[in-house]
Amino acid sequence: MAVILWALGVSLLMQVCLCRPGQSTIGCMTWKQDGQNVCCEACHPGNRLVSQCGPKPQDLCKPCEPETYTVEPLHKTCLRCTQCVGAQVLLKECTTTTDTQCGCKEGLTCGNTSCNFCVMKCNKGQEPTENRSCRPCPEGTFSDQIHQKCKPWSTKCPNPGDTMVAKGNATSDIQCVTVKPSKQPGPSEQAWPLVLSVITSVALIVFGLTIVIIVVTLKIHQKRKKDKTPKKLIIRNPTATSDDPQTLIAIECSFHEAQQEQGSSSESLVSKDSSEQLIG
Repeated sequence: MAVILWALGVSLLMQVCLCRPGQSTIGCMTWKQDGQNVCCEACHPGNRLVSQCGPKPQDLCKPCEPETYTVEPLHKTCLRCTQCVGAQVLLKECTTTTDTQCGCKEGLTCGNTSCNFCVMKCNKGQEPTENRSCRPCPEGTFSDQIHQKCKPWSTKCPNPGDTMVAKGNATSDIQCVTVKPSKQPGPSEQAWPLVLSVITSVALIVFGLTIVIIVVTLKIHQKRKKDKTPKKLIIRNPTATSDDPQTLIAIECSFHEAQQEQGSSSESLVSKDSSEQLIG
């Protein structure tokens, strides 16, 4: 029993010592017995095959060297890790089981799935070309995603009941809407516009009559106020003219007075002569 426990402890200790960051175990992962030997069917991830068969499974596979990796369980060589150069930027370091992950600088995008090179990023309404540039979508095609090939416009709406309201452009396909069947208005709905028009007409007539009444009332009030206002008496000095009746009367009176004076004078002379005759 002690020998069995000792063997298990040694085995666990060897597995711990052989492990390293990014590597779970070393050697063959699955094998089959072939007489006194074992034949490896798959190496642990990150290990390359050294020998197909041998007495010990852990000796049949060895880990990849630094800066190399493998994704195949029975490859005898490891692949060199990719180096991000030029317009590429490093996204994730290489391990023994995965290659380096590279990206591209701002405004660029990967030219293939492995991102081995970078190309200009095409915006919506454009498509990439073979010379790694961008061009506008040709007439009748569109691109609604970044750096994608242009697709032809749809020839009809997807649903039978839809109606096309706008044709496609460089960034979108044709636009369709669902047209609902028109609903026939009921009797009450048909009468309502007529009632509304009658009410509106009556309101306008009443408003117009009110305005006319107000204007006439104001005019009458202003006229009455004007009639009650006393007129100002204007007195003028008379001017002496020969045609004025008062002037003619004055002249006539003066003439009679002059005649009376002359008569008095004649009577005085007669009386005087008479006196002288008597005296003589």
